[in-house]
Amino acid sequence: MSLFSEINEALKIATSAMVANKARGTLTALGIIIGIVAVITTMTAANGLQISFRESFAAVGSDVIYVSQRPWVQNGPWFRFRNRPAITMDEAQKLQDRLFGKGVVNPSMGTNTSIKYESKIAENARVIGTTEKQVIVATMLPETGRFLMPFDVDYKRRVAVIGAEIAENLFGDFDPVGRDIKLGMYKFQVVGVMEKQGGSVFGGPNFDRQVFIPITTYTSVFGNSGGRSNVDIAIKAPSPDAMQDFEYEVIGEMRKIRGLKPIEEDNFSINKLNNLLDAYNNIMGVVVAVGLAITSVSLFVGGVGVMNIMFVSVTERTREIGIRKAIGAKRRNILMQFLFESQMICLIGGAVGLLIAAGITALVNQFLIPASLSPVIIAAALIISMLVGILAYFVPAWRGARLNPIDALRYE
Repeated sequence: MSLFSEINEALKIATSAMVANKARGTLTALGIIIGIVAVITTMTAANGLQISFRESFAAVGSDVIYVSQRPWVQNGPWFRFRNRPAITMDEAQKLQDRLFGKGVVNPSMGTNTSIKYESKIAENARVIGTTEKQVIVATMLPETGRFLMPFDVDYKRRVAVIGAEIAENLFGDFDPVGRDIKLGMYKFQVVGVMEKQGGSVFGGPNFDRQVFIPITTYTSVFGNSGGRSNVDIAIKAPSPDAMQDFEYEVIGEMRKIRGLKPIEEDNFSINKLNNLLDAYNNIMGVVVAVGLAITSVSLFVGGVGVMNIMFVSVTERTREIGIRKAIGAKRRNILMQFLFESQMICLIGGAVGLLIAAGITALVNQFLIPASLSPVIIAAALIISMLVGILAYFVPAWRGARLNPIDALRYE
């Protein structure tokens, strides 16, 4: 008998066994279904969180370097950064002069305050003092009206560009442009509304709750000690490919401005989007590993269920195995028969689990975070199902294949 004929025969026997024991096969596949749904949902959720993270912090800019007093992600004792000198507007101006023609330099300051329009109040909004270069270093533009202009900064005008959520909360369906709002105790005229960015699900900044005002106005209204306050400096690199070399240049120029000696460590921090991505990947790597370890328990239980059913199937069909071996069936024929049976159970369970996981993923994508089933995840689901089938079948099938034909025929 050719190998193809042996495979065809084993497939027919496995199919007939599945049809004859539909209820048992369904209950066995249920364990695989639950395990696959748990594992695939964990993988798609992790993938969706990564996409959401990137979207939430897209305005940070992948080709922008931020010079700040402290790092965004602090490694080590916090007191290392506590006593660092604040970055000043004078230092920002010197850095801009030194990098003229090489990169776009934009200083900014920020504070939280309440925003009021008539009787409506938006609590704890982020007010950012910046320049007209903000729209160059960040991927955000006004949806209506305009952004800050150079003359707004030069003449310390009390104008504001508000975020989409602030506009919706304070003005509803009315156009905010041209209306006056109060930032704390001070009156500002709205000149623009930013396009909707979406809030962060990771505790980061909500870009739709930000209000932009000229940095010169900010220092006179919100600053202290003659307008001195801690400044963050954003520098847009000439190109994404030049980021590393440009970062070294920025560090060198900032060290010269601060008069640091070669043996002294930096008393400022260089922050980039990659810092956030690295921290996120480290945290999510642990979370996903723990999640997969927990959800894999259900898949392991499903595999044990398949193994138990295979033991039962081998025991019930001992006489059948004896007859087949008596008329010339080899060990591989018996092994192949039970392999196909276990693979059918696991692949059907994997396919059904994949369909259920796809439905859950669609709901998550619709109401929570962007998520989708990638080809890698689909392939992983099917491969895992096949591996579970192989591991679950081997011991009971090997036991059946090694039966002595005479002993098998005598089995009652």
